[in-house]
Amino acid sequence: MQRVTGLGGVFFRALDATALRAWYQRHLGIDIQPWGGAAFSWVNEGNPAGIGTTIWNITEAESDYFAPGKASFMINYRVANLHALVAALRAEGCNVLDRVEESEYGKFAWVIDPEGNKVELWEPPAGQ
Repeated sequence: MQRVTGLGGVFFRALDATALRAWYQRHLGIDIQPWGGAAFSWVNEGNPAGIGTTIWNITEAESDYFAPGKASFMINYRVANLHALVAALRAEGCNVLDRVEESEYGKFAWVIDPEGNKVELWEPPAGQ
């Protein structure tokens, strides 16, 4: 079974998210959107007609989106078949959180790695 197929996003916390977003926009030219981050689009050989997206986002330090992880960052990995991967991770004894979200943005699940970092798994919608 294919597991991780790529990087879906990088999320991190900041003590002053507004100021840090402005710094990245001014000095690195990242096109910060009103939702607090940027979307980088790309194509790959496995999907030459579609557009892949990697999300970059800064959130406030007190956000609970990374909970129960304690790290100031979270990586989102693209996966090919979220439900099969979640079942395999559970069978392997991994700490998989109980919920799976499905929306127009795709399917999402979370696993906690052995160091306590929350890892987001994302199966993009068809064509992405």
